[in-house]
Amino acid sequence: MTKEEKSTGGEAKLSNPAAQRKKSAGKKPVKKTVKKQKKKPEYRDIGIDVSPPKKTCNDPNCPFHGTLPVRGQIFEGKVERNRMEGTAVIEVERLHYVKKFERYERRYKKFSAHVPPCMDLNVGDEVKIMECRPLSKTVSFVVVEVKE
Repeated sequence: MTKEEKSTGGEAKLSNPAAQRKKSAGKKPVKKTVKKQKKKPEYRDIGIDVSPPKKTCNDPNCPFHGTLPVRGQIFEGKVERNRMEGTAVIEVERLHYVKKFERYERRYKKFSAHVPPCMDLNVGDEVKIMECRPLSKTVSFVVVEVKE
């Protein structure tokens, strides 16, 4: 017996690296992957391209922080009054074509719209409103964006 065989208990060491790889081929170290938890955004995606409000609120009739679904028409107008609590009067201007005179005339319409507490409105601000389910007798729109 050689010295190598005596030290290993009668078995000769494998000097071939390929043979060593075959032995350890079944025992690969398992890498544990750490699942990164995604941060939930502070607001809900309402389906249109508008910038979400910077503040948060707990109003159930807020399209971003509550459960109010928005659908249908979208208008852009100017805030005329905001004295009511949670509601503002928005004046929307549109152009109507008069066939007889081949010109356009301005027409106005006023909408009552719900204002979530996360949006700060002042008289004269340009806003975007969107249709929602009826919230009261006159309110069927909600403010979704304040243009600065």
